[in-house]
Amino acid sequence: MDADVRAWLISQLGTSTDLADLDTRYTRLGSSRAVALEVLRERLAALVHDQPSTLSVSGVVSLSFSENIKAIERQITALENGEPPAPDDPGVNGPDDGVPDGYGIVQLVPRPRR
Repeated sequence: MDADVRAWLISQLGTSTDLADLDTRYTRLGSSRAVALEVLRERLAALVHDQPSTLSVSGVVSLSFSENIKAIERQITALENGEPPAPDDPGVNGPDDGVPDGYGIVQLVPRPRR
């Protein structure tokens, strides 16, 4: 994993993410987008299954994790749709990124006057 991929993963997953774990996952999965999706799905599963989404003690405290769950779901959906582009995505800053090599020629032809 190069520095661009590592920086992109940290921007998606946060600075508290274990870099050794990211390296291991990247070696196994082969793409930064797959690594980010796997980590986010694990975080979502932990939020949904390991703790209640709402906790309330009458008159003392009220906590809700439902917005956190929705935010992770939105981030997963965006990553599945290809946003934001990852440095190792096919076609991003590579030879096949859709930009033609070299110069093109455009011939301008005057329109006939009416």
